[in-house]
Amino acid sequence: MKSIKLGFRQIIYEHKAFRRNPVSAFFTFILPLLFLFILNIILGNNTAESSNGLINLSTMYIPTMAAFSIINSAYTSMAMNLSISRDRGILKRIKGTPLPKSSFLLGKIAHNTLISSTLVFIIIVVGELIFDVRVPRNNLPALFIVLLLGTATFCSLGIAVTSLIPNADASPAIVNASILPLLFISEVFIPMHNAPSWINLIAQIFPVRPLSISLQEIFNPSASGLVIDMIDLLVLCSWLTLGTISSIRYFSWDPK
Repeated sequence: MKSIKLGFRQIIYEHKAFRRNPVSAFFTFILPLLFLFILNIILGNNTAESSNGLINLSTMYIPTMAAFSIINSAYTSMAMNLSISRDRGILKRIKGTPLPKSSFLLGKIAHNTLISSTLVFIIIVVGELIFDVRVPRNNLPALFIVLLLGTATFCSLGIAVTSLIPNADASPAIVNASILPLLFISEVFIPMHNAPSWINLIAQIFPVRPLSISLQEIFNPSASGLVIDMIDLLVLCSWLTLGTISSIRYFSWDPK
C-alpha cells in the first residue's frame, strides 16, 4: 500500500515536470490535433471501405488520431524521457533513494495514461463539435477498455525499448524508426484496404494496427454487435505481456 501511495504521489511530480517542458507538451498535445485538422481538411470528405461498408474519412481520422495520440504519449514520450533521464544519471540517483522503483514506474505509467486519456477526450470533443463525428454511446465501455489496454501496452513497450537505446542522442532515431513505418502501414494516416495482403499481414502482427482498427470500429456508426475484435485484443495483450517481461528483465537504471 505504501508503494502504491508513493506511486500516486509520483504522478504529481511527473505532471509538474511535464508542464515545465513546453516542447514535450507541444508534441504530445498539439501535433496530433494538427494532423487531425490537416487530414480532415484535405481528405475528410472522401470515403473509404470498412468492414461495415463505406465510411467518410473524417469518421476514420478521429479514432486513428486518438490511436496516434496514445502511441505518441505512451510509447514515444515514455521511451525518450526515460532514455534522457538514464543518460543524465537521474534514474541512477532515483534508484539509490528510498523511493521504490515500482512506485517510480507506476507514477510514469499512470501519468502517461492520464495524458493519453485527456488527449483522446479532446479529440472526441473536437470530432463532435467540428467534424460531426460521434462515439455511439453504447460503445463507450469498449472505448474505455481499448484506451486502457492500448496505453498499458505501449507504455510497457516504451520502457522495454530503452534497453535497445545506447544513449539519449540515439533515442529519437531508434524510437521513431521503430514506430513510424508501422504508423503508415497500420491505417493510422491512410486506408490500407487496397494494399498488398502481405503488408496487412505484417501490420496485423504488431500492436499499432489492432489499436487503430479497434478504435475505428468503436467510432463506426454502422457497426453492430461486439465492436471489439477478440483477435485484436489478443494481439494487444500479447504485446503487453512481451513488453512487461522485457521491461522487468532488461530495463537499466544506469547509463550505458
